Amino acid sequence: MFDYTVSTNERVEDAVNNLENSLKEEQFGVLWSFDIKDKLQEKGLDFKKEYRVLEVCNPEEAQRVLTENQMTGYFLPCKIVVYDDDGTTKIGMPKPTALINMINDDVVHALAKDIEERLITCIDRSV
Repeated sequence: MFDYTVSTNERVEDAVNNLENSLKEEQFGVLWSFDIKDKLQEKGLDFKKEYRVLEVCNPEEAQRVLTENQMTGYFLPCKIVVYDDDGTTKIGMPKPTALINMINDDVVHALAKDIEERLITCIDRSV
């Protein structure tokens, strides 16, 4: 599977707050939080669903993967989305291991697997 996605009973805003707190426990920071609904409405487009994109990074991990292979920067920072799917809030991300497979580097794949497991833990703790 390309992604890891879970459902929660939390509202989107509460799920985002829970996720941000969980990420901090793993030393991941939110570099950018993008509210797609607000941006599209600002541009005059009719989009009513809550949809947030968080770009997250652990600086030490970013340094490790970039030192090993600079092409990993094509996949940084990691994205996690929180959105309303017909009344159910979903939290998901593209799996770092799925993305890194395109580079074909065993060392980087091992690093990506560790990061992926930690991000999955953060997502699971936030539901």
